[in-house]
Order: sequence, then structure tokens, then C-alpha cells
Amino acid sequence: MRIGLIAREIAPFYLRLVVLGAVTLLIDLGLHLSGLVWIGRYLGIAGVILILASFGHSLRKRGLIQSDNPVRLLRLHEGLAWIGSTLVLVHAGIHFNAVLAWLAVLAMVINIASGLTGKYLVLRSQTWLKRARNDLAEAGLSPAEVARNLHWDALAAGLVRKWRTIHLPIALVFAVLATAHIVAIFLFWGWK
Repeated sequence: MRIGLIAREIAPFYLRLVVLGAVTLLIDLGLHLSGLVWIGRYLGIAGVILILASFGHSLRKRGLIQSDNPVRLLRLHEGLAWIGSTLVLVHAGIHFNAVLAWLAVLAMVINIASGLTGKYLVLRSQTWLKRARNDLAEAGLSPAEVARNLHWDALAAGLVRKWRTIHLPIALVFAVLATAHIVAIFLFWGWK
């Protein structure tokens, strides 16, 4: 049985976003029902720490750290950022009382969508290009003919691999807004 593109590629992408939202709502609901809403205020701190801890992958890619396996660091980045984002979303809750905080949350959600988009587009384009190369080679084309036939596709796949040029500025906007929110909290928090 052949699995279609929607079931194999598109649905898992959107399912991850739906799961993130559902888990966030369930945790927030649980805190409200148990009278522990105040915990949400501190989950933002834990979430930011986990998001910051997830940057080992980025540091490794830029050569700032040499240790550890890059694939393991990528998986760690995805997992820690996912958990941290969930905690930050629970922290934000459904309380609409601070524009700066909501701008930071919006930037974070866009950053999550950008990261997932990149993950799926890069994987999909690399898989498709590899399959196309194999199919053309099996059809008897020479390596030069395969390269000529897939020239534009290879260029497109190369551009898709550069999705980070969009993802990183989005992450930077999130970082700036989150930092501004944190600074504002320290300035205006009732430290009694």
C-alpha cells in the first residue's frame, strides 16, 4: 500500500503543532482545575532555560563547541526546544494582559513553525532527490546525464537546505522579544 504525500509528509507536520497546542491546553487546564495557576508564572523561567539549553546544536554547527555527536545534539535541540516552548506557552496561558509578552509568544510560535517547516522540507527534498537520482541511474542514464536532468531540482534542494537563513532571524526576533519581556518583568515585578 502506497502512503500519499499528505499522510506521509504534511499531516505529521500539522499534527506536531496540534499536539503542542493540546498539551499546552491540558497542562494549563490542569493547573487551573487544581488551583495551581501561580505555577504557570514560573514555568516561563524553566521553559526559557530549556530553550537556551537547546542551542548546543547551533553552537556545534558554528564550531563554537567541538564535543558530542551533531545528530544527538539536533535531537536534543528539538526535544528541549519543544518542552521549553510548551512550558512558555503554559506560562503565557490565555491571559491577555501584556503586549510585549504576546509578541514574544507569537515570535516563538512562528519560530516553532519555521523549525518544523525546515525539518520537513529539508528531509523531503533530500529524500526526493536521492530517489530521483537512483531512478535515473537505474534507467541507464550516465552520471553526467543524471546530473543534467536533475540540475534545477538539485539547485532547489540546495536552496531548501538554506532555510536556516530564514529560521535564524525569526529565532533572533523571538530572543529579542523574550529578553525584553524578561527585562520588563524584572523592572516591574512586585519584589515584596
